[in-house]
Amino acid sequence: MKPLLREALGTRILTGDGAMGTYLYQMGFPIGISYEEFNVTRPNVIEDVHRRYYEAGARVIETNTFSANHESLSKYGLDQEVEAINRAGVRNARAAVGKDAYVVGAVGAIRAGKRKNMRTVNLQQMFRQQINALLEEGVDGILLETFYDLDEIRVALRVARELSDIPVLCQFAVEKDAVTQDGYTLADACDRLREDGADMIGFNCRSGPNGIMRAIEAIGQELSLPMSVYPNAGLPDYVDGKYMFTATPEYFGQSARKFADRGARIIGGCCGTTPEHVAAIAAALEGYEAKQVTIVEKQPIPRREAVELSSQHAEQKELAEPTLVDLVKQRHTVIVELDPPRDLDIRKFMAGAAALKEVRADAVTMADNSLAVTRMSNLALASLIQQQVGIRPLAHIACRDRNLIGTQSHMMGLDALGINHVLAVTGDPARFGDLPDSKSVYDLTSFEMIRMIKQLNEGVSFSGKGLKQKANFVVGAAFNPNVKYLDKAIGRLERKIETGADYIMTQPVYDPELIVKVAEGTKHLKVPIFIGIMPLASGRNAEYLHNEVPGIELSDEVRRRMSGLEGEAGRAEGVKIAEELLDVAMQHFNGIYLITPFMFYDMTVRLTKYVREKAGC
Repeated sequence: MKPLLREALGTRILTGDGAMGTYLYQMGFPIGISYEEFNVTRPNVIEDVHRRYYEAGARVIETNTFSANHESLSKYGLDQEVEAINRAGVRNARAAVGKDAYVVGAVGAIRAGKRKNMRTVNLQQMFRQQINALLEEGVDGILLETFYDLDEIRVALRVARELSDIPVLCQFAVEKDAVTQDGYTLADACDRLREDGADMIGFNCRSGPNGIMRAIEAIGQELSLPMSVYPNAGLPDYVDGKYMFTATPEYFGQSARKFADRGARIIGGCCGTTPEHVAAIAAALEGYEAKQVTIVEKQPIPRREAVELSSQHAEQKELAEPTLVDLVKQRHTVIVELDPPRDLDIRKFMAGAAALKEVRADAVTMADNSLAVTRMSNLALASLIQQQVGIRPLAHIACRDRNLIGTQSHMMGLDALGINHVLAVTGDPARFGDLPDSKSVYDLTSFEMIRMIKQLNEGVSFSGKGLKQKANFVVGAAFNPNVKYLDKAIGRLERKIETGADYIMTQPVYDPELIVKVAEGTKHLKVPIFIGIMPLASGRNAEYLHNEVPGIELSDEVRRRMSGLEGEAGRAEGVKIAEELLDVAMQHFNGIYLITPFMFYDMTVRLTKYVREKAGC
């Protein structure tokens, strides 16, 4: 009879299994489907994979339940099948392997490093639903794997501990610097997880054997828990229309001995590994005598602080001009939006920026392919107006167009150029733009975007790595007050501020009474609001906004005044109406956000002058 898993972890080195998802892909099953659903729809396939790993020498078998949580399964319409899929996953594994194998319930991260705007109570509910189903089918342990954040894995661990005293193995996806994405060293993470009741700490995914070994070396001290390792089979390559991994079984066998020498108690494989890789691991570990694991008592290590600024960068920050947030606390402050061109001619855009500089606008803001229509990069234009015109740029950053890699790269580029004012927005879906066949990314929500940009201000990258110096972004959030239930919209705005927003920019408002309502409803907020005013350009423009744009309702009087007016006459009346709105807005807000319609920048130049003259500055 095999010993209990907790006992085995202290006396033996166990061979883990290999990949499930990438192995199914190699077997010919397509990407983009739920492999976890196979537990109930194709159990023979899953059992066959488990059996192959067992016959290769694996004695720790993971259930095919990595993404079998409510959040992930809901993408496939399977959110009502969480319990059934997890239970079937355990039964399939048990049916495929011998009694000398340990079946552990695999539970993956839900945030998955994306910083989803998800409440802790919701995470707890989803982890509890999955883990409870696994426990009720009698797993030998719970494997929490591919977690990026200490905070999230602690949520899952505490849920598991509330439900059972079963062994819990905790695995992070980290790189060579041995730091979690939320900034904890692995040594510190290990100590905290042990306090919460973990039995093992480990590493899987994201890196091959070399990367995980370097992460272990970077820890620089004994861990306070036994260790597991499940590396990827190196980096993937796209060959002849398929993804292939390059690390050979022989290399994995060699690496297994090295991991064992480092004290690893379970050694298996993650993405790209196959039964051949597992067989090489098992052969390499045959006859290997495990060293006794000594649990080291340690003082808690403080959370890694962001890297100190270089003296040069710190001096630059001290000499930096006041931010828009600083200015708006002292006086009326004007931000003006100009649309980046849809072609390669920037002359009108640059002329508009120069004209706004002349009338002392405080910043020019540029959308990020607004309405999903392709326009010139606002990063390039921001740099140009900063250098050639001498006016402060404010760049919108849309969640739609960039994944996490592209977003961080973009933000790093802005920092290098000295462009530190940004507005985080969701972005209109790509299918409504000029390239409807393109795909929206949405790796992040606007909430997550704000949070992660503020993380750069701590000198920590999205992946948790140090950046050698801190960014100093001033991050804005968007707010649409043109809604039926203003109180609910303000509640959402409060959450954006809790996430880290430094200031707010609203959609255009055309109703003086609504301006007053917004002022009253947001007076408790501690960040400044820039109220949006966009002058009407013509009678047709007014009717379009009133009849086709959700949430915008023009009064009968305004529509009557604009009716039939086109060209210069329409723009003149539009400016006059905007001035009347400014009369009300300036009584309640220091922040004014002027939106230029159709690049008629002479309209917002005139309105900027109006604000300056009215404010006496």
